[in-house]
Amino acid sequence: MSSAAGPLLDELGRAGLQAPGAGHACLSGVLPAAARALGVETAGAAAGTTGAHIELPGAQRVCVVLVDGLGHLNLSERAGHAPFLRGLLADSVPLTSTFPSTTATAMGTFGTGLAPGSTGMLGYTVRDPRTGRLGNLVSWTDLPPAQEWQPHASVLERLVGHGVAVTSVGPARFAGSGLTQAALRGAAYRAAEGLDDRVDAVVSALRAPGLAYLYWGDVDKTGHHHGWGSWQWGDALAELDLGLRRLARSLPKGTVVAVTADHGMVDVDPARRRDVAHDDRLRADVDLVAGEPRALHLHLRPGATPDDVRARWLDVLGDDAVVLTRDEAVGAGLLGVVEDRVLPVVGDVVVAMTGRATVVDSRTQTPASLELVGVHGSLTPHEMLVPWLVAA
Repeated sequence: MSSAAGPLLDELGRAGLQAPGAGHACLSGVLPAAARALGVETAGAAAGTTGAHIELPGAQRVCVVLVDGLGHLNLSERAGHAPFLRGLLADSVPLTSTFPSTTATAMGTFGTGLAPGSTGMLGYTVRDPRTGRLGNLVSWTDLPPAQEWQPHASVLERLVGHGVAVTSVGPARFAGSGLTQAALRGAAYRAAEGLDDRVDAVVSALRAPGLAYLYWGDVDKTGHHHGWGSWQWGDALAELDLGLRRLARSLPKGTVVAVTADHGMVDVDPARRRDVAHDDRLRADVDLVAGEPRALHLHLRPGATPDDVRARWLDVLGDDAVVLTRDEAVGAGLLGVVEDRVLPVVGDVVVAMTGRATVVDSRTQTPASLELVGVHGSLTPHEMLVPWLVAA
């Protein structure tokens, strides 16, 4: 494929894939839009993305809800479980996630308004150029301190600097975590475990003007273990819907509530799973596999030629993947503008899976992770499109 952005993006579109920001606003614009609604102009949408500008009505109080794993198409196809959210869907236009369409990457962009090429948050796992080791951006293990890896101020941090009261509501284990510090630092953190407790915490925080951010992860967790087409996922969606309906009804009149997600999900086809550890052609010249089963960064051995590895992977995977060299992926803007410090974090070869196919590496992944039913990370519309639902 050409390294020029236009032809590659056109080719992705013809393949039914969705590039970040192509034809839609990007998740990067959500918190800047919330800031503008509160009368504060912060940094704009992520560099290198395109798409419509996001606007919210002006208000003294804004609540932004991020539901982990709730894709726009997932929600639309299971909307019978979610009457409150279904009522907001009709007039809505989805946003796009990032590439990779995974929590750490999307949260970095959501929290800073900057593209992954600026945040350095390029997947579930990344190669640390200083050590050559595989680090985990979710558990924040084998990585430098969060503010070294991701040095840019968060939108929440900038809002606090403008005198806005900002509250972040989530589980206790996320308070002060590496991912929170990288993406969402600056807010006052309120720990709450159950959804009802998190709703109550937001309602309490927004008795006074300001911004509240609520995170809910059970939809994603259920999808990983049972698949988004399962009855368990439907039950998780129904629980979410009830909680968000109560939230909207309990907040002071005039509060703007915006609901979005970090990514969507596809259910895997086990027959279309390859394991680098057991495939000589995929393993050849590859020193380390970073990322995740739907979006891989291949870091090559010294002297290996990216074009040769790309050709081998394409030969093995065929229509199950889009395989790009680093230059192609960066040139197409899939990661936004890539800062010099981030460039070595990008794989020499970047792989985006299509359909329901996956590539795993059992040498570095846990057995439990290999058995996940619902996955994400790639460029299919089910993974890339996220809801943008507003109740005002």
